Amino acid sequence: MTQGTTRGHVNPLSTLKDQGITGAAVVHYNYVEAALVEAAVARGEGRLGKGGAFLCATGQFTGRSPKDKFVVRTPATEATIWWENNAPMTPDAFARLKADMLAHVAGRELFVQDLYAGADPAHRLDVRVVTELAWHGLFIRHLLRRPARDELDSFSPDWTVINLPSFKATPARHGCRTETVIALNFDEKCVLIANTAYAGENKKAVFSVLNYLLPENGVMPMHCSANHAPGIHADAAVFFGLSGTGKTTLSASPDRTLIGDDEHGWSDRGVFNFEGGCYAKTIDLSPEAEPEIHATTHRFATVVENMVYDPETLELDFSNRSLTENTRCAYPLEAISNASATGLGGHPRHVVMLTCDAFGVLPPIARLTPAQAMYHFLSGFTAKAAGTERGVTEPTPTFSTCFGAPFMPRRPEVYGKLLQEKIARHGASCWLVNTGWTGGAYGSGKRMPIRATRALLAAALDGSLGGGLFRKDPIFGFEVPVAVPGVEPTLLDPRRTWADPSAYDAQAKKLVGMFQKNFAQYLPFIDADVGAAALG
Repeated sequence: MTQGTTRGHVNPLSTLKDQGITGAAVVHYNYVEAALVEAAVARGEGRLGKGGAFLCATGQFTGRSPKDKFVVRTPATEATIWWENNAPMTPDAFARLKADMLAHVAGRELFVQDLYAGADPAHRLDVRVVTELAWHGLFIRHLLRRPARDELDSFSPDWTVINLPSFKATPARHGCRTETVIALNFDEKCVLIANTAYAGENKKAVFSVLNYLLPENGVMPMHCSANHAPGIHADAAVFFGLSGTGKTTLSASPDRTLIGDDEHGWSDRGVFNFEGGCYAKTIDLSPEAEPEIHATTHRFATVVENMVYDPETLELDFSNRSLTENTRCAYPLEAISNASATGLGGHPRHVVMLTCDAFGVLPPIARLTPAQAMYHFLSGFTAKAAGTERGVTEPTPTFSTCFGAPFMPRRPEVYGKLLQEKIARHGASCWLVNTGWTGGAYGSGKRMPIRATRALLAAALDGSLGGGLFRKDPIFGFEVPVAVPGVEPTLLDPRRTWADPSAYDAQAKKLVGMFQKNFAQYLPFIDADVGAAALG
């Protein structure tokens, strides 16, 4: 069958033939949002919700599949990939996988989006995303940055992502683990994704590519949110954190301009967003706590993923976890009223590392030295609470280096040293913020009050906190403020929040031991001051 096109902006100089895709029945190039929604509904991929949001489910996979992610091992990547963290695939296996996936598209309908990854033109990546689901095209159109229509005439992709959820890999033939695969080939500048409809794989594949490429140009790629003071680009802050630590919530302050909620670069010119949209968790989302994010779930063309809803009224059930805990919505940045139009900021004055401590021993905020900041950055600590997963009966530490280990192709020390250099060069203040538990571990303590966290962050970002009195924590070694207006003084000393101080001491020492055991893997690769200054 001959490949054809339908309405959409087609660049005659750059079509799918450049990627070896010639057998598709029809290809839809660069559909705008309304056309993608129309196509997705017509194809039965989901349905329209209230306000015109697109409601869909991702089937078997409601989250990423990090164990099915591979990097093609070639002479060019042999010495630069962190192979302990990135499963290798042979070039021959990738070639078979690609050939079989391209054969699979014969007679099928495809959707193509030509997009930018990176708000800074000096460091952006031009990405072509090819998928068989119209709503995947809508998702990635929200999450990456959209070229102007006249820019598409000269668009030439640096990288191509081919995502075919209906294709099942064969492990013996394709050198993978299961029928699901995400394969990155840095020589061919191509990503292949198969047998998963979870849309987050698209954006995180691009993030992984940027995490490999940008350090070569002195740019620090970061799994973080970012904002700046209104009208003052130089007063920027970044917020590192794993899922569930408050990265999106705390950066979306009405008193500051949102640069982005998840992925950024730090170049010699400042911070820039990789993305053009947000991918927010919706479980227990409330209009009172997060009104603007909640409003996006009833906005035209927002992708609402894996949420349960009433089939007649289309009312969303924000507390229903029957499909997954990981319910999400994807929307463009312009849906947030105080979002930056440029996606750019100055050099961060503040670097904030967020952790959700289910052990209940870390203070709500602590000031870090540059060496301590690198220690906590490489550690990437948060904790799973008891009962959140089968078999988890007590708080379980999670150490995800650089606050995003699954997306880091290079060794973590590469990113750690880049961050340390930039903090030193630009004089950024560093903070560790605990959004988890206090007064006891999960199950006996209570969650850190969000009002207190916001007050502490506001004081840190406006500079008033840094001028106050601090004490050195005897166990963890960092500095903790003694008093902050609007915050209960007892909260600042977690030992005093526990009914049994000796139980706090035991729990804190237990966590210190976990930190030290995890960090031992980095000691051969770091400067002595980082290990020495880490913990008290």
